Parts: sequence; C-alpha cells; structure tokens
Amino acid sequence: MHAPTSVASHAVRAVAGAVLLAATPGGLAGQTASEDVRALVDHPAVQNAFGIIEELEPRTIRELIELTQVPAPPFMEAERARVYAEWLREAGADSVFIDEEGNAVAIRYGRGGARGSTDDGGRRTVALSGHLDTVFPEDIDVTVSQRGDTLFAPGIGDDTRGLMAVITVLRALEASGIETQADVRFIGTVGEEGLGDLRGMKYLFREGADPIHTWIDVDGTGLGRIVNRGLGSHRYRVTFRGPGGHSWGAFGLASPAHALGRGIRHFQDVADTLTRSGFRTSYNVGRLGGGTSVNAIPFEAWMEVDMRSVSDESLARIDAAFQASMRRALAEENALRRAGPEIELELDQIGDRPSGEVADDHPLVERAREVMRLFGADPQLARSSTDSNIPISLGIPAVTIGSGGVGSGAHSPGEWWINRDGHLGIQAGLLLLVSEAGLAEPIP
Repeated sequence: MHAPTSVASHAVRAVAGAVLLAATPGGLAGQTASEDVRALVDHPAVQNAFGIIEELEPRTIRELIELTQVPAPPFMEAERARVYAEWLREAGADSVFIDEEGNAVAIRYGRGGARGSTDDGGRRTVALSGHLDTVFPEDIDVTVSQRGDTLFAPGIGDDTRGLMAVITVLRALEASGIETQADVRFIGTVGEEGLGDLRGMKYLFREGADPIHTWIDVDGTGLGRIVNRGLGSHRYRVTFRGPGGHSWGAFGLASPAHALGRGIRHFQDVADTLTRSGFRTSYNVGRLGGGTSVNAIPFEAWMEVDMRSVSDESLARIDAAFQASMRRALAEENALRRAGPEIELELDQIGDRPSGEVADDHPLVERAREVMRLFGADPQLARSSTDSNIPISLGIPAVTIGSGGVGSGAHSPGEWWINRDGHLGIQAGLLLLVSEAGLAEPIP
C-alpha cells in the first residue's frame, strides 16, 4: 500500500478509474467498514487527491491566515460567512448559499445509486463541516503573527483551520475528478462557541429541514482523536433585581447581591454531593456582574452558570438543584428585608446542548478509526461538546475529527498552530468522507 501522503500520478482521474465500493451504506456485502476504508485508500483517484492536497498546501496556509483575520465573534459571523461562501463557490460546488441562520452551505451533488440513496428511495447526504465563529469578543486583535514555524492568532486553530480543511477537501475532490454516490454538503456553521448554543446546527437539523444522514465535523487540531460522544450542557443567566438604594440611607432593603451570594452557596452545597459519584457531572459559575458603586445597594446582580454531564438524567438532576437553590436564596433574602418591596428572580436558560453517543462499533466510527490507523495515528474515542452533539442526540451518525498539524491555546489570545504534517489531517478527512459517501462508478 502506498503511504497516504504519496503523490500518485496526476494524470489518473477518478472518472477514468473509479469503482463502486458498496451496495449499501455499510460497504461491500460481507465487508467490514474497516476493510471498506482499506480498499479505498490505495485507489488511484484517492491517491491523486492526496497529492493535490499536498500541492495545495501553500494556498491552504495563505488562506488560513487570511480567514483567521476576518473577525467572527459570537453572533457576528456574517462577514466570515460571506468570504467562506465565495471561496466555496470558486472551489466548484454545484450550489452555494448562506442560509437564514447564517451558515455557509455548499452542495456537491452525487451520482445517487446504492450509497447515494436512503432506504425510502430518497437522496442520501453526507456533510463535512467546520464552525465559522470564534469564542473571542469583537475587540480582540485577530492579526496573525509568525515566529519561526508557528502561527499565532486567536481562533487560528479553533476552528479556522477546520474550515480550511473542509474547503481543501472540496478543492481536491474537484481537481481529482472524484465523484461520490451520496450528495455532499460542505458547511461553515455559526453558533458553535459560547452562547451561540449550536444555533447553526439546530437550524440545519430543525424539523422539516432537508435531511443530513451522516455528519463529519472538523474541530480541533491534530490527528487521531475521534469524538463520537456528545457532552450535554445547560447554561443559565440568573438575575436578582430590586429597587436599590444608598448603602446607609436605604439600609434594610433586600439586596440582589446578597441573594446572589446565597444562591451560589446553596447551589454549591448540593451540587458538590451530586458530583462526587455517579456519572461525571460538572458545574461552574463563570461570570458575575451588577452594582454601580461600593456605597450603593445594587438594583441588579447577575451571574452565568454552566452545568455539564455525560448523562441526561444527571444533568436534569443538577439543573433542578440549581433552580431550587436560586429560589431558596430569593426567599431567604426577602425574609430578611426591613423595608421596601421584595426583590425578584429571573432564570433565563441561555444554553441547552444535548448529549448522546454513537456506538463504538458503528460503521462510521469504525471507518474513522481505520482512517486514523492508516495515517499512523492511534485512534482515541472521546466525549466533547461540539457541533456533532445535535445529530448524535437525534440518532444521526456523527463524529468530530481533528484538522491536522499541532496547535494549542484554544480560547486564549495566545492560540497557536504549527503546520507539522498538517496535510495528513486534510487527507484523513477526505478519505473518511469518500468512504462514507461512496466512490461513484465512472460514467459510461
């Protein structure tokens, strides 16, 4: 077998030598998903595409820098989506648009046939995606700097590199002439980070949307990690409100700040017991605010809270304890007041990410593991909170893989990425995509 990085003759084109690898989405009759991938990796058309990915490296890195420098704070991804959609269009996709939620979507139509059809005779769709948004606010400088072989910039790895992996796969498919049985969507999603609450994914998988039957997400760097389990989370913004007043002259009013402190203490007391055993569960008070002066009773005090668990039941349990703690704090603070009206409580859920799992022996996961082995990586199955949470929670096969290279410092201003065999991550993504979508027969 040629190494996945080998450069096959670019005179070889898929339309001249492609084979039909599967009669069903699971591969050839009697052939495992792993065998399916091994049968595909040495195909001349795929080797040709691998070589094209290597040839595209200078452009991929140049555009990684360019796209990183297009700011994409949460809920402000529009300009990056516009740029990315234009690149997808130039790459040769059959249809490109920005949907109502702001996702940049490109469709590359397949041939249909066995792996391109669903059980009910409809067209099957496989998606390859990265997320457009970064975690950073609008005022963060996203200029890329380079020291030696290292590129520094907020968001360069998470997930601008993922976006470049996605579009480079599209370019390699177009340049090599590879056609798939299934339709393929290449997507840049919005709302993956922070309070975005996976809004782009929730739109793509909303009731009545065009179905996506398999989801392959590219998020994070490196090679070998395969996320097939979604980490669920609930997030709240808690606000206590009252009249406020002078700390001396209005002493005796109920204080939103004091209620907030009580709520944190009550919540931690019970949350500590709930997270000591059983399914892994976490909690965190991440942001706090309120008040106008050291000598003023605040008219408002607020906090943002994050709770996560590998179990929906455990997440529901700690959520119920959290809400009960806030209401207890409200009642206790109001009981202490000596004057004025009662303070009020607002509980606003600002995040709801579902959990779930794709079985370790599912054909998509087996294909992903075999792909990583073929590229010399030790496949590691993992749980995380990514765009894949949504399809996984709906029972739709989904995995999240890395984009290649070496990076660190995600969600920090000092984020960095090194192009250390970065092409391997893109080649792995192409192999997994084509193995899942099916390599099409040549046109007679």
